[in-house]
Amino acid sequence: MQYLLMIATPETKPYGDEDGEVVHKEYMAFGQEQGAAGVLQGGNQLRPTADATTVRVRGGEVLTTDGPFAETTEQIAGYYLVECPDLDAAIDVASKIPGARHGSIEVRPIQAM
Repeated sequence: MQYLLMIATPETKPYGDEDGEVVHKEYMAFGQEQGAAGVLQGGNQLRPTADATTVRVRGGEVLTTDGPFAETTEQIAGYYLVECPDLDAAIDVASKIPGARHGSIEVRPIQAM
């Protein structure tokens, strides 16, 4: 089953108090490890929320708002798409993402269409 692992971190301090260069290397190592294991299906870092646009359609009219859907202390900073046999395996993979140390990782099963 596929799972989307959404990385939420504080936008002003995405690496917490850790050295950003060190954490970046840890992300690269995570990607290589999970890719070699055949788990990692894709993933990317997202641009800052200042570059986001939220779209709504109301009464047939397309409405856009600059920024994210909601203001929170943590923002979705990136994601990984993984293939795991079950939720427990997906949680294990999520626990290895460096952002889990200073933010949170939402594990969401993908509903195949």
